Amino acid sequence: MHNKCNSEKFVADVMTRVPPSGIRKYFDLASGIEGVISLGVGEPDFVTPWHIREACIHSLESGKTSYTSNFGLIELRQEIAKLYSHKHCTHYDPTSEILVMSGVSEALDVAIRAITNPGDEIIVPQPAYVAYVPSVMFAGGIPVPVVTQLKNNFKLTAEDLKNAITPRTKAVIINYPNNPTGATMDRKDLEAIAEVICEHDIMVISDEVYECLTYNGDHTCFAAIEGMKERTILLNGFSKAYAMTGFRLAYALAPLPIINAMMRIHQYCMLCAPITAQVGAIEALRNGNEEMQRMIRDYDRRRHLIISGLNRIGLECYEPKGAFYAFPSVKNTGLTSEEFAERLLHEQKVVTIPGDVFGLAGEGFLRCSYATSKDQIKEALERMNRFMESL
Repeated sequence: MHNKCNSEKFVADVMTRVPPSGIRKYFDLASGIEGVISLGVGEPDFVTPWHIREACIHSLESGKTSYTSNFGLIELRQEIAKLYSHKHCTHYDPTSEILVMSGVSEALDVAIRAITNPGDEIIVPQPAYVAYVPSVMFAGGIPVPVVTQLKNNFKLTAEDLKNAITPRTKAVIINYPNNPTGATMDRKDLEAIAEVICEHDIMVISDEVYECLTYNGDHTCFAAIEGMKERTILLNGFSKAYAMTGFRLAYALAPLPIINAMMRIHQYCMLCAPITAQVGAIEALRNGNEEMQRMIRDYDRRRHLIISGLNRIGLECYEPKGAFYAFPSVKNTGLTSEEFAERLLHEQKVVTIPGDVFGLAGEGFLRCSYATSKDQIKEALERMNRFMESL
């Protein structure tokens, strides 16, 4: 007779140290509640433009249903190389320095695994997207949080970065425009960071998936800064710019040795990104700029609407310059981020994400996505105002 198996003992130790996504928790809490308005989702409410969907449909009708190269379709890699050459004057070889992947989430995971040895330290400026710290831990690395502050508009300063570096530091993850704060960094800010990177001989993983959602001035590609291309793993994708979240398609740009290391992981765990999504991405890069700009203009209008509304009802909010998130302070209410978010959900049926989900530096703030309609934003603000008056 077999002994009863305790399957829990087979779970890797690291899994006990990594909590479930705090973002998903609030989606689960909201499920089943009628009349909920969500400011929690980090997803465009636009449908993927028709010409992109049509290209995908045509490819399927033409029988394009095979695997592609592990690196992705060469036509797509050529279009990506052309984009960076024209837009950022940064030149990547489409045959050896570009890897097409299944979403920035996969690209992030693979990038970290490709450079991290057990015990290596990876600096993570916070508030930070929820996947960064767990991805470092899964790779056997040690995440080192660095607090960014409201007084600096949540920018990473060169001094704070320098103070966090030790002999075990391997890399720093940067993400601008930032999720969850909406912060951006201009070229001067990033050049100061680049000096520290060179001085201490470390790598950068630069998550620039919100690049196109930059509302004031132009986005600075980190790899375009002098001396940074060979030190940067640049991650970008199609989800935010072209409303292609469900296509799960992204890319990494990096020096040949790094791309080869990433490709070996990608080759074994994913093989290749879906060919249909890659065909859609080619169409997006060739002909999608007009629709993308239309969506960006609408996000910008929503940005002004939600920021002015939050400030009007007493939730102080600085002006985010990128992405589609507002990050208001709730400190004047006397509630923690979690208390505020849970009570707001249950009492007024508005979903927001408490700031501490993005690291301890986010305590006292909420993430409010404005990737939803203006009517929904207006109604959410009215409900939030009623909640504030009830406190």
